[in-house]
Amino acid sequence: MISLVTLKTPVAALGREVLSLTRYLGRLFLFFARGFLLIFQPPIQFDKIRQQIFFIGMKSVFVICLTAAFTGMVLGLQGYYALVKYGSTAALGSAVALSLVREMGPVLTAIMVIARAGSAMAAEIGIMRISEQIDALKTMDINPLRYLISPRVAAALVCFPLLTAIFDVVGLFGGYLSGSALLGVNPAFYFSRAQSSVETSDIVGGFIKALVFAVVTVTICCFQGYYTHTRAEFGAKGVSISTTSAVVISCVLVLLTDYVLTTFLL
Repeated sequence: MISLVTLKTPVAALGREVLSLTRYLGRLFLFFARGFLLIFQPPIQFDKIRQQIFFIGMKSVFVICLTAAFTGMVLGLQGYYALVKYGSTAALGSAVALSLVREMGPVLTAIMVIARAGSAMAAEIGIMRISEQIDALKTMDINPLRYLISPRVAAALVCFPLLTAIFDVVGLFGGYLSGSALLGVNPAFYFSRAQSSVETSDIVGGFIKALVFAVVTVTICCFQGYYTHTRAEFGAKGVSISTTSAVVISCVLVLLTDYVLTTFLL
């Protein structure tokens, strides 16, 4: 017979993990809320927001276009060979467009921005923390959250929907290259079906996902860098662990959030 003590140990361990996760999520929410609200504290930091838009947005355009082009080409190729079995190759435009607008565009955009800009944000803020630059800001009576986090939050909220739109358009033309230019699907059918199948609700849903992914990405990456000093490891090793954690946690939460949002938006 299982003793009460034997049952109590795993239950207590599970309870500790749940409480730890709850505290972590609460700290994340408060971290984002404070950073977001400080965006609107006068004087608004337009110059810093512009710099972060350039870093997060403009510098990510090339990798977004490259990823979108090959994603669209793969979707066009796979979609063609799936649809040709049923004699429905004319529906290729619908398949590519809906896949990109609803799912692939927001998700892959977020993952690529995490890989390029999110990791850099975590590393930069982490280095500022271990080199005591954040403490120096506090000494000079400068709010570190307003100075470091708020411009990144504002820039991410601006850039993610725009990058998602670029991904969708480039991916659609990538599907045209593989489906129509290479495999012979009628271009008129491809673009007309793509246009007729995508509704306003699909586009709005994709942009809602992009905004949520922006919040997830910038919050996790900045949070991990900002609290690098709380880790057992310190110095360069602590920054490397924080950066790795930021990328992994952000990507997992993007996929998890995508499933939850898709459940409500369908």
